[in-house]
Parts: sequence; structure tokens; C-alpha cells
Amino acid sequence: MRHHEYHRSDRIGWLRAAVLGANDGLISTSSLVVGVAAAQATRDPIVVAALAGLVAGALSMAAGEYVSVSSQADTERADLERERHELATSAELERDELAGIYVRRGLTPELAGQVATQLMAHDALGAHARDELGLSEITRARPLQAAVASAASFATGAIPPVLLTLALRPTILGPVVAASSLILLAVLGATAARLGRAPLLAATVRVTFWGAVAMGCTALVGRLFGSVL
Repeated sequence: MRHHEYHRSDRIGWLRAAVLGANDGLISTSSLVVGVAAAQATRDPIVVAALAGLVAGALSMAAGEYVSVSSQADTERADLERERHELATSAELERDELAGIYVRRGLTPELAGQVATQLMAHDALGAHARDELGLSEITRARPLQAAVASAASFATGAIPPVLLTLALRPTILGPVVAASSLILLAVLGATAARLGRAPLLAATVRVTFWGAVAMGCTALVGRLFGSVL
């Protein structure tokens, strides 16, 4: 009978981008709405600010994530190309280097040499990528996937404050958006912590606290400078 194990390490790339995007979408769009509403604006400016924040934020997240992860992918490709060249020009030294890694992990020199020889005979580049460079398929940089996940998650996080902006009167919009956003941030933080098996309370408090700080600061700006504009 085969033993199947379920791990979450293959979620690291897209989960990080999705959580970051949703948090940013909810916090930044809610902060925009709360700040403009605090300036005692009418409905139209608040709606424009919310929609513009959604579109601009989603595109900005996608572009930033694509550029960042593409740089990581370029570095990985360069490391693999360098390793491929070293394997072609000095295979014996590379075998000794791989064996040394296994010795440091606890194998005897004899066994480490045998393991290195067999692994290199099977897939030399894969063995060095995994054990020397720390690269594997589940952690490989995927720029397009990260960009799409960031844009989609940002838009998802921004939708609740946008819908509230369309549905509520400007006089009650700020407090309702702030309260509902804090609740959603707590749920989002708890969900992300559960998916990644991280401490639940710390993750929830952290994201909720910084969301409250962001909305409080933008509300203060709207209140102080709204009547001047």
C-alpha cells in the first residue's frame, strides 16, 4: 500500500501572491473610499476613486509581480546554465562537490560518493540544482502565474468596498466600509494562516491592525484637507 503525503510547499508561490494581492486590494481600495468619504465628497468622486483604485492597483500588482518574479527566474536560469557548463567541463569536481554536500548532511564519505555518482548518472543537472542550488520544480519562479494571481486577487479584494460605494449613501459609507473591511481582513488573515499552517491569531491581528492604520491615516488626510480642496 502506497503512503500518500499532503504538503503545502507547492502553494508557496501563488499563495504568497494571492494573499498579498487580496490584502492590498482590500486595504488600499477601502482606504481610498474612507479617505475621500471623510472629505465630505459626493457619491461620484468616491465611486471614481474606488474604481480607479481597483483598476490601477490590479495592473500595478500584476506588473510589479511579473517583473520581480521574472528577475528571480532569470537568476535561476543563469545559475542552471553556469552549473551545466561546470558539469560539462569538470564533472569529477562537481561529483566531489555533490558528495561533500551529502557528507555535511550526515552520510559517510563512501556512501556520499556512491549517492553522488548514481544521482549524477541519472540526472546530473537536476541533482546539483536541487542539492547545491536549492532549486526544485515546486519552488521554481513562474512570472506569468504570479502576475495573474496578483491581479485577480487584488481585484477580488477591492470588489467589496467598490460594491459598498455603489450601494450606500456617502454619509454612512466611511464607517461601514471601514468596519466591513476590518472583518474581511481578519477572515483573510485567518484563512491564509490556516492554508499555510501558520499561527492563526498572530496572522489575523497583524493584517487587521495594519489595515486599521491605513484607513485611519487616509481618513485623517481626507478630514484635514478635504475642506481646503
